[in-house]
Amino acid sequence: MRDSKTVLIVGLGDTGLRVARMLRGRYRVVALVRKPGRARFARRLGIEVLRGDLGRPRSLHGIAALAASVHGLRVCHLAPPPSRGRRDVHTRNLLQALDLVPRGSCRLVYVSTSGVYGDCAGDWVDESRPCRPQSDRAVRRMDAESTLLRWGRRRGARVAILRAPGIVSDQRLPLQRLQRGTPALAAAEDVYVNHIHVEDLARAMIAALRRARAGRVFNCVDDAPVRMAGYFDQVARRAGLPLPPRVSRAKAQATLPPVLYSFMRESRRLRNARMKRELGLVLRYPSVDTLLDEVFGPRSG
Repeated sequence: MRDSKTVLIVGLGDTGLRVARMLRGRYRVVALVRKPGRARFARRLGIEVLRGDLGRPRSLHGIAALAASVHGLRVCHLAPPPSRGRRDVHTRNLLQALDLVPRGSCRLVYVSTSGVYGDCAGDWVDESRPCRPQSDRAVRRMDAESTLLRWGRRRGARVAILRAPGIVSDQRLPLQRLQRGTPALAAAEDVYVNHIHVEDLARAMIAALRRARAGRVFNCVDDAPVRMAGYFDQVARRAGLPLPPRVSRAKAQATLPPVLYSFMRESRRLRNARMKRELGLVLRYPSVDTLLDEVFGPRSG
């Protein structure tokens, strides 16, 4: 069996594409892709494609063949869980396909969510905080984390978890929300939120593939938690849009879609010292201000 610098990307969205571009030329980059159009797009970028669907285990034979033939396989797992239920069957199906990987030879990094901590009432949170997921989507992510860590111990694989909050970029600013006039919480009830720029998230994945010890969990987050409504105000001012109306928590719960309101129920401020210390990551976007300056130009005065 040959030793190969091969990276399998599962979940070829914005973050996965950035990882692929950063590694291309130094690694053999392979991606699991479900849709034909996405497969053609990936091939044009020089990415090898395995067609398959994590919801259909029999379609993952390409991953099984890759796992059996490559020593030193690296896996970037970015695929979301199913939209319903409390278990992540997608991750279970992926690991079943990866089970042929030689023992002790695989490195896997999974992007989870900081939502696994649940509501922390605005407290500062590091990785030692017990997880108490409250939403179904966070429960599914917690299930994926525990499943991956158990598999890593069983297979002798170096599995690392990146708990990411809201991902931002020039294409992921809440401009449409502001244009619609969607309300935000009144200042007295506002919650803390955290962000990570998609470029820094991709760089953190690569750093974790190289440096993370087995079973390590990292808060993958910038340096500057902000109040949610304050963040919306900040973007609105820079974009020249109206400030969002402020409402009470009771009114937000009564009038907003449940999924949207669910993000207003939890408040926490994440510490990133472990990420910086153990992965050696120097953030290019240490705060949302860095992104807004890039998009709208530095603030005058």
